Amino acid sequence: MPVRDNVERYRVRPGGVTAVKVFGGDRFDVIDHFGRQGAELTVLAEDPRAVADTRPDAAATVLRGLVGGKDEDGYSAARILAVLSEHGVRQDEATAARLFGDDSPAGARESFTVVADAVVLVAAPAAPMLVHTVHQNPPSDLFVEVERGANTPREQLELPSPLAEPLWEARIDASTAASYEVRAGQFIQILDVAGRQCSDLLAFDARALGDGQEFGLDATMTRTLIGAATPRPGLTGKFYDSRARPLLEVVRDTVGRHDTFALACTAKYYADMGYPGHVNCTDNFNAAFDQYGVAPRVGWPALNLFYNTAFDADHQLISDEPWSRPGDYVLLRAAADLVCASSACPDDIDPANGWVPTDIHVRVYDSTRRFSVAVGHRLTPDAEPVLTKQTGFAGRTSALTRNFAEYQGYWLPTSFDNYGPHQEYWACRERVAVMDLSALRKFEVLGPDAEALLQSTVTRDIRRLARGQVVYTAMCTDTGGVIDDCTVFRLGDNNFRFIGGDPYDGEHLRAHAERLGLGKVWIKDSSDQLHNIAVQGPSSRDLLDELIWSPAGQPALRELGWFRFLIGRLGGPDGPPLLVSRTGYSGELGYEVWVHPADAETLWDAVWTAGEPYGLAPLGLEALEMLRVESALVAAGHEFDEQTDPFEAGIGFTVPLKTKPDDFVGRAALVDRKAHPQRVLVGLRLDGNDVAGHGDCVHIGRSQVGVITSGVRSPILGASIALCRIAVQHSAIGTGVEVGKLDGHRKRLPAVVVPIPFYDPEKTRPRS
Repeated sequence: MPVRDNVERYRVRPGGVTAVKVFGGDRFDVIDHFGRQGAELTVLAEDPRAVADTRPDAAATVLRGLVGGKDEDGYSAARILAVLSEHGVRQDEATAARLFGDDSPAGARESFTVVADAVVLVAAPAAPMLVHTVHQNPPSDLFVEVERGANTPREQLELPSPLAEPLWEARIDASTAASYEVRAGQFIQILDVAGRQCSDLLAFDARALGDGQEFGLDATMTRTLIGAATPRPGLTGKFYDSRARPLLEVVRDTVGRHDTFALACTAKYYADMGYPGHVNCTDNFNAAFDQYGVAPRVGWPALNLFYNTAFDADHQLISDEPWSRPGDYVLLRAAADLVCASSACPDDIDPANGWVPTDIHVRVYDSTRRFSVAVGHRLTPDAEPVLTKQTGFAGRTSALTRNFAEYQGYWLPTSFDNYGPHQEYWACRERVAVMDLSALRKFEVLGPDAEALLQSTVTRDIRRLARGQVVYTAMCTDTGGVIDDCTVFRLGDNNFRFIGGDPYDGEHLRAHAERLGLGKVWIKDSSDQLHNIAVQGPSSRDLLDELIWSPAGQPALRELGWFRFLIGRLGGPDGPPLLVSRTGYSGELGYEVWVHPADAETLWDAVWTAGEPYGLAPLGLEALEMLRVESALVAAGHEFDEQTDPFEAGIGFTVPLKTKPDDFVGRAALVDRKAHPQRVLVGLRLDGNDVAGHGDCVHIGRSQVGVITSGVRSPILGASIALCRIAVQHSAIGTGVEVGKLDGHRKRLPAVVVPIPFYDPEKTRPRS
């Protein structure tokens, strides 16, 4: 994707290969953004000197190991292999120039000048991170930046590669529309070619249309049935017609911001704005549907892909430039035989298309293809979207439920069939429960400067952290706001594992390493190398004691202390390696077990079988919410954000200002905030059965004095409870307040301030 004029960036995934066409006069850099990641560069060209200063000196191990297939990864591999074949290179003889090494610094780059046209293949060799060793180096992404020369033929630059072999594809030129037919089960990929370009989509049931009946996408029916403004990948991903029959399902979405309640642009809109006769989507659609006998309309309610609209606080419909970048797409699956039409919107009189209408591209794939259901997330505004992933435990959890939610880039179960949130909750409180928490972000912080970096960026005193110990801490901005709460594991003198909830945590650590001039520290994302389950509840120790083997020098499971960890094996000295920490998010005795994703299902099966005599149940996000609120455990976006300091968030105990002598990011601001507190986190117990929701206002009389951060109906207390950030003047235990619903005034829920945690305030159960 372009990052600035004439500069494009391509991502190379660990274990993958990225092919880029280059032309004489171009320049390109291969970048080891995270450090300690080798690269293999292969140049395919008629002229052996097409790329200066590249000499193949080793086997191209990644290229030699590629295996083509019908799934998406296999299709990508097949395309690479086809490129090799086109250039007369045998796969088993492919060679490459080796770049970087085990000690390359973060941000290392090598630059190359292109003399003649070529295809460059950049590969990132990868091997699994070993869970049971202290010295970790998870494989990481490489990036290729290409600076195009003045004479580079822009028309030769390609769209993103197809996801599979297309059955059909077409370019929708700027300011036009085209109709096409798809069969039930086939996939439609709609791509924004240049970025910030609205594309309206219409779809009719083809069979009904053949009978003279028009049943197309119905926004009102869709929004009512799914309970949201726009379908998104997952359970609420379908578009319906007026008969409540599904026509389309969203499979992937790399943008996320669309509109399903407004019209495609009309002649009247332009005329009313002073542009009579302006080309418009409605007239384009009328022409595109004419061959199908569809009656023309003066306005078409459409699915407006990439169109950035919203209702503001005054309920006014507003729009701005689309969020889409070049190559962004939405992938849909037809639920019936359809007649469709797509437009490249001609609007050039407002920000709908970034003021410059451009092209849209449509691809249709066969129904036998399989694509993962995913949402795209960008770590930074100019980053390539990363699609939602399944965890290593998905094969087991998906056999127990279809209720999954997209959580921080992973699919996690919300509740389980034949259990339900309350049964799952009680299993954790009374017996034992198991939960997939693989969405936690893990970062290996390695090197001689690792301790200094963490000491400077988190609130706890990392110098006091012993090997085998875990500490819960916060990471703050320079103004004292909480970026994330996290745990830090010390694996060795210079080896730490940082575990948080926000994928941006690693970028924050890298930025401060650079700011502080710490050149001997690597921050490597190990989230895809370590997946984990939480085994929580009074029987968790007995259950895991049967399964976890510890070598000499490591504590036995039964002896493991609170906030300590061991490195052992599953089932015995020859079993899969794992790490077990005595940590959790339930307020009960519990552990987290960390394994490589390749061993995830083996671990789940062992825990599931051993847990049967203990009444083990699976645990989803809905039950976890009840558990964590009762125990006053905080959550990002609820109890804290970058505008909330640790004291206001209820985790002031993570800020040892008196005993940590070293400076850290936000220390000066936190000293002042602690001396002059404005708000504090308290518990509320509500009258009646109504539940307070995040963001509800809290009043004493007319004045708002606080805001609800989280609220649930507590099963064990038989009452509605809430966490509330409130003005310190009204935080005394026993203070009566009212929680405002609706507009905050027409409905009030009486409540009283109570101590937190609501459940087990002395934390005797997790300490037991």
